[in-house]
This record gives sequence, structure tokens and C-alpha cells, in this order.
Amino acid sequence: MGRTCAWRGCHEQADYRAPKGRGKEGQFHWFCLDHVREYNKSYNYFDGMTDDDVIAYQRDSITGHRPTSPIGVRGKKSERATRAAWSGMVDDPFMVFGGGGTSEPPPEPERRRPKGPERDAFEVMGLEHDASKEAIKSRYKTLVKRHHPDANQGDRSSEERLRSVINAYNVLRRAGYC
Repeated sequence: MGRTCAWRGCHEQADYRAPKGRGKEGQFHWFCLDHVREYNKSYNYFDGMTDDDVIAYQRDSITGHRPTSPIGVRGKKSERATRAAWSGMVDDPFMVFGGGGTSEPPPEPERRRPKGPERDAFEVMGLEHDASKEAIKSRYKTLVKRHHPDANQGDRSSEERLRSVINAYNVLRRAGYC
């Protein structure tokens, strides 16, 4: 006959193991099926720990309870030194290692030319084609305030102009200008 159940007063065969608890990892009680079920219902690994200890344990379990260090410990100073060390040593067409040691500023991105609907929208808003996002939004707010019927004591004469301003802004927004 094999092991006997570790439950007090039980003499059945013990085929099932159950952990002994925190601090006794790798050690097990051996129980019969009925008693292992009963033991597991009442087992609590965190019994006796404070809430802060449980939270710390859960946080440490993310990394498998191994020590870690933040990414980029050496900081930007070392990154500059690494780039300077690699510059000029390799062909660097994509400026991965700092642009080959040249001190000229990167070229400005080319502004796209607006197509038909976007060009018309800029005209409706009274803006140049190279207006910034902030300028477009500011102009839109100004025009909506100016042509809204509530701002004109209920006068609906500028209502069509308000619709065209709203439509123009939506065209520019969908095109990615603002």
C-alpha cells in the first residue's frame, strides 16, 4: 500500500498532493480525494499577509519575482556618445547613427498641395494653403461665431454662409489639415 491520507483520522490511500503553504514551496501534504478537495476550498496562500504585501507580491509576479532595471538606465548622454562613436564608421543613409556627423539641420518636410475640394475649402475659410492647424481652427471658430443666427439676433441671412464654413472645415478635417 502507498501513502496514507495526512488528514487526522483518515486511513485511506493518499493519491493527491496539496501545497503546505507560503515559505514551504516544494513541500506537500498528501490527501485522499475527499480531503484534498476540502483542503483546497480553505487554502489561501496570502493568509496572514497585509494588503500592501499582497499588492507587492502581485507586482513582483509580473517579472517572475526577478529583479529588473529601468530601460535606458544610462540616459541620453550615453546615447549621444554612441551615436558619435558610430558616425563616420558606416554608411548611414537613414541617419540611424546621428546623420554622419554633419551639423546641418534636417530638411523641412514638404507641404502638400491642396486638391480641388481642399483648395475651395481654404478659400471659403479665407486662409492661405499653408495655414497651420491652429490657424484653421481659430478661423473656423471666429467664422462660426460671426455667422451663427444666435449671434445675429435670429437673423437667418448668413445661415447659408455658416453651412459653407462648417462644410469647408469638415473637408479640411477629413483631409488631415486640422
